[in-house]
Amino acid sequence: MSDVGDDGPRYVLGHSDRELERLAAQARLIDPITRRFFQEAGVAAGMRVLDVGSGAGDVAFMVAEMVGESGEVVGVDRSATAVSAATARVAATPSTNVTFVAGDPAELAFDSPFDAVVGRYVLQFQADPAAMLRQLAGHLRPGGLVVFHELDWSGSRSFPSAPVFDECRDWMSETIRRSDAEIHMGTKLHATFVAAGLPAPTMRLEALIGSDASGPLQLMAGLAPTLLPTAERLGIAPAGIDPETLLETLAGDVQANGAVVVGNYQVGAWSRV
Repeated sequence: MSDVGDDGPRYVLGHSDRELERLAAQARLIDPITRRFFQEAGVAAGMRVLDVGSGAGDVAFMVAEMVGESGEVVGVDRSATAVSAATARVAATPSTNVTFVAGDPAELAFDSPFDAVVGRYVLQFQADPAAMLRQLAGHLRPGGLVVFHELDWSGSRSFPSAPVFDECRDWMSETIRRSDAEIHMGTKLHATFVAAGLPAPTMRLEALIGSDASGPLQLMAGLAPTLLPTAERLGIAPAGIDPETLLETLAGDVQANGAVVVGNYQVGAWSRV
């Protein structure tokens, strides 16, 4: 279990400056997938939306575009550091319909109900994700929408095998698992929604795929420096990892083996209360 201060006991990734930069780079690759999930779920202009686990605000700013000036987005994160970074971004953008609050989104009180509660890569870090969903649903108006985008690491693979990539995937996923996060949260969303007392969700699955130094390789190389200290402490990091050259190493491995790499499953789930 990782102790990361105001992020709570289960959040292994933290909110260092480097991690916030990584999240921004991740958003550029993943936002189109999240947007498709949210659009199909019914997030639309004029809605009042609660974004939970906002981090530096990438999802909140995307949803602010979707709901437009007639809508509103409130982003919440347990980390005061992340909320400070997100709030600073508001001043640097034309967005006037998004605000950020520090605290536990399941416990906070709001002045009016929301049309939708959304989140990306949040439930995997919760000790009881069903209980969190149940509490979050209490912030919705009748007929309100619950939409979450989560990962499943079992989707990540190379064809044919690229050994360096496979080894990197294995120690990274094991590091997250041993830090008490759920590496199969995406495919567990159905059971989680039902356990929370919500209607069985509609679900969609996408994945990044490629063979060059972009897409899934870029995501993996970006995440490695954040996870490496924990992996070393747990004794599961291979020797000789250089985070600064990892992307080049991974790309060379994939190309040398004529491989194609599939990234983690990206799973969206949604239902109305």
